[in-house]
Amino acid sequence: MISVLLAIVVLGVLTAGIRSRVKAATALRAVTAQMAIPAVSVVLPKRTAPSQELILPGNIQPFISSPIYARSDGYLKKWYFDIGAHVKAGQLLAVIQAPEVDEQLAQARSTLATAQANLELAQITRDRYQGLLKKHAVSQQDVDNAVGTYAANKAIVDADLANVRHYAALVSFENVYAPYDGVITARNTDIGDLINSGSSTAPRTDMFHIAQTGVLRVYVNVPEEYSQGIKPGETRADVTLAEFPGKRFPGTLVRTADAINATTRTLLVEVDLENPAGTLFSGSYAEVHLQIPAQNSTFLLPVSALIFRGQKLQVGVVKNGKVIVTDVSPGHDFGEQIEIVAGLQPDDEVITNPPDSLVSGEEVKMVQATLPGDKQ
Repeated sequence: MISVLLAIVVLGVLTAGIRSRVKAATALRAVTAQMAIPAVSVVLPKRTAPSQELILPGNIQPFISSPIYARSDGYLKKWYFDIGAHVKAGQLLAVIQAPEVDEQLAQARSTLATAQANLELAQITRDRYQGLLKKHAVSQQDVDNAVGTYAANKAIVDADLANVRHYAALVSFENVYAPYDGVITARNTDIGDLINSGSSTAPRTDMFHIAQTGVLRVYVNVPEEYSQGIKPGETRADVTLAEFPGKRFPGTLVRTADAINATTRTLLVEVDLENPAGTLFSGSYAEVHLQIPAQNSTFLLPVSALIFRGQKLQVGVVKNGKVIVTDVSPGHDFGEQIEIVAGLQPDDEVITNPPDSLVSGEEVKMVQATLPGDKQ
């Protein structure tokens, strides 16, 4: 009886030991299996702002700028405005002394007077012969000769009259006028200088430079990837200058080239800037702040979430505890973050630091991470 009890006790001890070992082995396998599943940090894609500010360099230019050349040869007799002077359209800027042109005009007028006198005589002769022809006092040949002489003299008068107008125009060019309201930005001649209108092989004389600065133009080269967001009359454009710290000058984006430059891959844009008081100077360097609307489907991800394999750019997305390696299209690189323009959904949980061995279908555990700027 005692041996039976001892056998039962030994069997119970053995059974309890085996059961505890089996339980421990099962727990160890479960822990091992759990430890075999890698833990990954994931983030939700962050939508980009409705618009982004693009800052580009620009050069301020006058709305109109032109050199003033002479149209008549001679010597500069007098100038009336120097650099910085504000002039009105039609205002006299300078006078050129060209006595030979004046003499040519006088000669042309004398020649015209002679031709007009001959024309009057030819007209009298014609009229007289036509009257005598009715009385059969002269022949038809004489009448035709008188009519022809009158026509020839009239042609000479017309030619001489055109010649007078030509020299009168040259004399009028001795006075140099402002073509429009503006500011004299350069004066390149002085009293006594020889002025050349370019009628000979010598280069033309650039007398003045005049600029209209009431409205200024700012030309900006916008990178091609931003070109679709540029809308004349809609895109907001502000201009800042180093000499006016903290101050913005509102501009108006008025036109674009409607073509991408094949060399620089940029779109030429014109921003007009009101400058009624002349505060801003043409030729200044400026920074143009453009408000470009963002695409609705663009997101921001940390750069560490990208997977570079071959020619494709990919990210690891976790769905139902498993990895899906997804192709994405990048946008603009902001340093620590990158814009994704295609391939993601707002609720995708993206792995932030994917291992090189990551493959689709792999089971993972998620640890929520945060993006810069997220509220804690």
